[in-house]
Amino acid sequence: MYGVKARVTDSRGDWQDPDQSHLKRGRPMLRKLRERIHNGEKGFTLIELLVVILIIGILAAIALPAFLGQRSKGQDADAKSAARNLVSAVESFYATNQTYAGAASDTDVTASGVFGAGNGQASLPAASATGYTIVGQSASGNRFTITKAGSTVTRTCTATSTGACPSGGTW
Repeated sequence: MYGVKARVTDSRGDWQDPDQSHLKRGRPMLRKLRERIHNGEKGFTLIELLVVILIIGILAAIALPAFLGQRSKGQDADAKSAARNLVSAVESFYATNQTYAGAASDTDVTASGVFGAGNGQASLPAASATGYTIVGQSASGNRFTITKAGSTVTRTCTATSTGACPSGGTW
């Protein structure tokens, strides 16, 4: 019986072609994919595409809020840094003049690279002989304030529990 293929039975007693027995082994999903490839079917079914889109949507719903939270924290860190750098410039002015008054118009302070009213910059709205108030403006909308009155320094922020502004309102 040369050239004639013998037919065999599987575990259920069904007749099968021995050349396609490898398609019946393995996991059902992989078996279906193998059968599709073997039969020349190309592409994906609508259900498979919908499942992939659903998975991508779930991952995006998880990742997007986390990304936006990190973005506002970075913008707030920029504003905090600008405020601290302006403190250094104002304290340098004080070391030379023994007063904080007039620091807002001093060239060393205004040319510090962080002086201004825009996002990521800090301003000096108030300065007296013994203290000052510096406000760092964040692109996220938070305002970070450093106030020095005599030897007491306080740090506050406006939008508590958002971005890098803790719930207590002090940083």
